[in-house]
Amino acid sequence: MSHPLEALYRDIILDHYRAPRGVEPLKCADVCTRGSNPSCGDELQVQLKIVDGKIADSSVKARGCAISIASSSMLTEVIEGMTLDEAVDFGENIRKMMHGQEVSKDIDLGDLDALKGVRNFPVRVKCAMLAWVAMLDAIRKYRDSEAGDANIQITTEETET
Repeated sequence: MSHPLEALYRDIILDHYRAPRGVEPLKCADVCTRGSNPSCGDELQVQLKIVDGKIADSSVKARGCAISIASSSMLTEVIEGMTLDEAVDFGENIRKMMHGQEVSKDIDLGDLDALKGVRNFPVRVKCAMLAWVAMLDAIRKYRDSEAGDANIQITTEETET
């Protein structure tokens, strides 16, 4: 018999899978990052609009398994309005959570808490992390290039999660 919390988490993941948020492409993205998980076949594209050091808008176009799509959907809901530092910190905390490490006490995981159960299936951790790894890579590339001009688009390819 399944625990009621497991059923709730399953429902949250299925909701984000069936009705993913943040899927509309951005008209003027500052960063566009592609990621793939060859072991599962997941592919995605993360777009970020950055204004005054904050993520003003985001989009993830994902194709793949329910976990990958749900995690991508959750990412778009969480990161908008965050500074780049906050988004990096949050992404690193998601990585910690997915690898069974302690998450900072000041981080509110919200729906992302539902992904904790994925840790029981190590091969699926990459599915849950794909969008987060791509977002972290996009921010790093954006900072490395000092691409503060909205006309500059950085495209990266990320395959390791």
